[in-house]
Amino acid sequence: MSSSLHSPLYSSLSSSSALQDRKLINAVNFAKPNLIFKPRRSFPLIRASAGFSSSLDTGLSTELDAVASHSEIVPDTVIFDDFEKFPPTAGTVSSSLLLGICGLPDTKFKSAVDRALSDSECYGLESSDLQMSCFFNKALAHVGGDLAKLVPGRVSTEVDARLAYDTHGIVRKVHDLLKAYTEIEVPPERLLFKIPATWQGIEASRVLEAEGIQTHLTFVYSFCQAAAAAQAGASVIQIFVGRLRDWSRNHTGDSEVESALRRGEDPGLALVTKAYNYIHKYGHKTKLMAAAVRNKQDVFNLLGVDYIITPLKVLQSLKESVTLPDEKYSFTRRLSPQSAAAFNFTQDELQKWDQYSFSSAMGPASVELLTIGMDGYINQAKRVEELFGKIWPPPNV
Repeated sequence: MSSSLHSPLYSSLSSSSALQDRKLINAVNFAKPNLIFKPRRSFPLIRASAGFSSSLDTGLSTELDAVASHSEIVPDTVIFDDFEKFPPTAGTVSSSLLLGICGLPDTKFKSAVDRALSDSECYGLESSDLQMSCFFNKALAHVGGDLAKLVPGRVSTEVDARLAYDTHGIVRKVHDLLKAYTEIEVPPERLLFKIPATWQGIEASRVLEAEGIQTHLTFVYSFCQAAAAAQAGASVIQIFVGRLRDWSRNHTGDSEVESALRRGEDPGLALVTKAYNYIHKYGHKTKLMAAAVRNKQDVFNLLGVDYIITPLKVLQSLKESVTLPDEKYSFTRRLSPQSAAAFNFTQDELQKWDQYSFSSAMGPASVELLTIGMDGYINQAKRVEELFGKIWPPPNV
């Protein structure tokens, strides 16, 4: 058995609450903090559990081996039923995770929420709104802190999407979250802060990155978002390939989407390719994450991108598929610094993005999908606040 299965993470999951806790870890497999964004092969961490038969057991090369040599393959899961086969190395803490914790009272993370709700700093504040904001920050930080003890990589923390159009509000919120983490001795290099990619969110990322605080811009659905985020110095940007594809199947009127379709390209894959080429051709530090991957062909078409968030069913299929010598062409790296250098951009695409040009370039697909994503975050945050209002103060306080 791999030594990774003897780590504190697996020891802690051997307790009676293991099945509950497995439902709560949302993996985002960033590189270790002392090797920030240095791609490494993920497949040595992936081991079959007892009784599971796969080509890895025979020592043969698999499709998972092949693709992991080109991109960091990230398990996409909230419910880790196959925890030992696809272990996380980092995590995300969010409103959704807090809701799950409160719904599973036996999980070890419940004590982190209780500690947050009993924090004397919070209940000493004047207004109920300030108290709730403080409780929320503390809960995210305490859960994130516990998660940081279980995984070797970094923890990405959701920033309140209700602040998505308030640059100063985002910066203050991240400072508050960072302070809460500092109080429990989680160092900043173990952290990322997940911010919606509005113009104001991108500007907040610029400010925070200049302070040495790492940001993760999400809900990127257009080239202007990706380019502006790269110019701002965001550490990670996340493009949702499948969601953009779904939108294109049911809507029209977005020039960027329709341009990709006229070229015979998938809009989501085309956006990842263009963003990657822009980042690498012009020397930006940003790393690119492809999410909402639906099948193995998506993975093959994305090879070379920094991170591919991959569903468990696709990972399982990759893991079980043996690669033959005459199939090597299927695993050609599609994205590379060399291909980026040869990619041509228009003058409009190479502009220094400002709020006006950014707003003008945002098409209906990016506007609608960004709004849908933020609305989901906001609704979950409100549910957490309602729940905290009902259960505070916790027992024994």
